[in-house]
Amino acid sequence: MPRPLSATIHLDSMRHNLARARSCAPGSKIWGVVKANAYGHGLERGMRGFADADGLALIETENAVRLRELGWTRPVLLLEGIFEAADVALLGEYGFNSAVHCIEQVKMLEYTKLFSPIDVHLKMNTGMNRLGFKPDEYAAAYARLRAIPGIRNITLMTHFANADELEHPRLTVHEQVRRFQQGAQGLAGERSLSNSGGVLQQALLSAELSNDWVRPGIMLYGGTPGGKTAAEYKLRPTMTLASSIIGIQHLTAGDTVGYGSSFQATGPMTVGVVACGYADGYPRSAPHGTPVLVDGVRTTLVGRVSMDMMTVDLTPIPNARVGSKVVLWGDGLPIDDVAASAGTIGYELMCALAPRVRVLEGALGQLA
Repeated sequence: MPRPLSATIHLDSMRHNLARARSCAPGSKIWGVVKANAYGHGLERGMRGFADADGLALIETENAVRLRELGWTRPVLLLEGIFEAADVALLGEYGFNSAVHCIEQVKMLEYTKLFSPIDVHLKMNTGMNRLGFKPDEYAAAYARLRAIPGIRNITLMTHFANADELEHPRLTVHEQVRRFQQGAQGLAGERSLSNSGGVLQQALLSAELSNDWVRPGIMLYGGTPGGKTAAEYKLRPTMTLASSIIGIQHLTAGDTVGYGSSFQATGPMTVGVVACGYADGYPRSAPHGTPVLVDGVRTTLVGRVSMDMMTVDLTPIPNARVGSKVVLWGDGLPIDDVAASAGTIGYELMCALAPRVRVLEGALGQLA
């Protein structure tokens, strides 16, 4: 029998969350973001789970090609664009959309013959200061792209730094929208501004946002960029990491648990050993008190997470035994709760899932 640890991917929840994104931004087309192996869910599962998306967006050129090989015929967007001149040929051959965020990419397109028309997304840096042209540089970059034979459609794009907190004290979404509108004034083309946070806040921003395309990522996987909980946003978990109790220890006052003896029992307690550790992608940084479900009952992690195992408090579950089911995150336990306790975000937990973890498929609420 295999080790009792598995990640179950809920395609039904992926479809639900995509529909939720569409209901939040009803007038927009949707790029379903499947970068980082569809946030750890698997590229092929991402393609199936988001089959109703208008297009799929990702970073990796090799995985963009793989989408075509898997049979995806709708648009594909390379969110970081091309990395060298040799990549230009891929755009025409596979019909990829490409982000253009720097003058070097413009030059690659200028100096490499395009044998098929391509569409590009010209990125504006409105304050996040990662990629993109500053607003006062944007029109000149647009003009150079427009002059290239073979460039067909130019979508105008930016990325929000704080869409989960509209009135962020350092940079508001309203200010980024203002800068975008100023830099894009008079330029023809569709607009693409909102990530997950923007999509979830679309109702509040509708008066100032014009989104022809939105680019939801984490919300499609049942996590949130911040603000409300996934349940409050009506999102469903798409990955459940589950295991079993493989050992039980009965402690007395003064007994310690795990490496470093970082946890010490203050009285009699029962501890269960779970087949999951940091080599499986569970965060080693998760402290005592991180939530865990055992047989459907919420309890907590105790002691330090080790490579292959962790220990949990079974005192609230007196009937727990070897073989009891454990949910580390997902069905019944929001991944954001675990991430918050570990001092990280749900994105990282999903993406960190290790190759040795068995990946299954199943409907939410119907774990094997």
